[in-house]
This record gives sequence, C-alpha cells and structure tokens, in this order.
Amino acid sequence: MVTIFGKPLLLLYGQLTLGLINGAFYALLSLGLAVIFGLLNVINFAHGALFMLGAFVTWGLLQYLDIGYWPALVIAPIIVGAFGVVLERLLIKRLHGLDHLYGLLLTFGCALVIEGLMRNQFGSSGVPYAIPSALQGALHLGFMVLPLYRAWVVIAAAAMCLVTWLVIDKTRLGATLRAATENAPLVQAFGVNVPRLVTLTYGAGVGLAAFAGVLAAPMNSVNPNMGSNLIIVVFATVVIGGMGSILGSIVTGFGLGIIEGLTKVYYPEGSATVVFVVMVIVLLVRPAGLFGRAA
Repeated sequence: MVTIFGKPLLLLYGQLTLGLINGAFYALLSLGLAVIFGLLNVINFAHGALFMLGAFVTWGLLQYLDIGYWPALVIAPIIVGAFGVVLERLLIKRLHGLDHLYGLLLTFGCALVIEGLMRNQFGSSGVPYAIPSALQGALHLGFMVLPLYRAWVVIAAAAMCLVTWLVIDKTRLGATLRAATENAPLVQAFGVNVPRLVTLTYGAGVGLAAFAGVLAAPMNSVNPNMGSNLIIVVFATVVIGGMGSILGSIVTGFGLGIIEGLTKVYYPEGSATVVFVVMVIVLLVRPAGLFGRAA
C-alpha cells in the first residue's frame, strides 16, 4: 500500500477532495460577505441563514412547483437576493454610518428569526433533496473514485468566484463599486445612484450565499442549522483573507478547505480548530489579513 508520511494515499486523496469541497463553500460564502462588507461596511451575520434559505427555496421549487435543480441554480439566488434587497431597504439601510456592532447585532437577530421560522415549519431534522440524475455516479480517475456531484460543486463554485472577481476587478461596474466604497458623495455627484447601488450589491452578496445553498442542497439534508454550522468558519475565512478583499476570500476559502482536509488525515483531533489557529497566526503577523489593506 502506497503511503505518504505513514498515511495511505487513498485516504489522503479522499480527505483532500472533501477539503476542496468544503473550501468551495467557504470561498463562495466568504465572497458574498466580502462584497457586502466592502461596500456597505456591514458585518452580515445573517449570511449563514440566507445560505440555508437558498437551500430551502431550492427544495420548495421542486416540491411545490416541480422546478428541478438546474433552473433552481438561477431562480433560487434571484428569489433570495430579492429578499436581501427588501431586508436592506427596510432594516440595514437605517444603520448606515453607525458603528459596525449595530449591523452585526441586527443581522444576527435576523438570522435567529429566519432560522426559527424554518425550524418551526420544517423541524430540526430537515428535508431530503436528491442529486440530479445528470450528476449521479462517479468518475474513476485511476488513483481514486470521485463522485460526479462533488466534482460539479467544486467547478461551479470556482467558476462563480472567478466571474465575481472579474466583474468587480475588471469591469466599469466594478470600478464604480470600488469608487463608491472610497468616496460615495463624489460618485453620487457624477450621477450614480449610490443608495440603489448599495442595495443591489447587498442583494448580489445574498444571491451568492443562496447559490451556495443550491449547491449544498443535494449533499446533505436541507435543514435550518446548515448555515449556523458554517458561518463561524466563514467569518474566520474573511478575517484571514482580509475584510472586504474579494481575491482574499476566494484564495483563503479554498486554501483553508485543503488545510482542514490535510489536518483530518494527520491530526484529526485538530481539524475542528485548525482554521482558528491559522486565523490567530495570520492576525499576529498581518492584522489586516493576507490580502487586506492596513487601516
């Protein structure tokens, strides 16, 4: 049996694959958080609940409207993104200019309300969602067997991260967004409706969380706790990458997933805390994060 540092190679490949999948979700969710924080300066603690809501909307589309997985990849993020727009206009908008703590407390309260409503309606055990028929089965790579759906999750998450980064970093819209974060009054003087831009940006960030929820729905049961189980690690990912850094969120998300997978192979007891150990080390060396800018 082939081993690396005393561990079977198949076990290493398996855990690296799981780490890459976890990293895909870390990257997508932290990307949405970074987009929202970068423009709104709001620490969106409701992000995990909105991720969960994306999965429930996907299930509801199939259960009540017979709309399958592939259309749900587009429809669910739009529905949840629209809910995010309403949330921003009714509640979060009122906290503009206040300390970050107010936004954190408000969105934390929203998360509790959303999770409580879903738990009351569907229970804690959740509901199943089948893998679409086109993605059932596995790929035989010679050195390991890779389930098709897990490969799709990594590819779809990486593609969405790349598109988001290109839009924000390489387009005129992205330049306007970045300018609005630096000097909103000046941008508004050039005829840009900054409040509308802020609202749509929040909706887009929420839509990214919902897209991740659609990807997660067939992997586990769709349950009210699926977002709260991820959100703390996702916040750590954003801090390590640098608050508001798009590239930092993507690179750090995938990197932490791989580190977590390797830790499960060589030191399983530390797999639950390795992300936070990395966060402590990074903050000691670079308080602004790996890709963040010093205040």
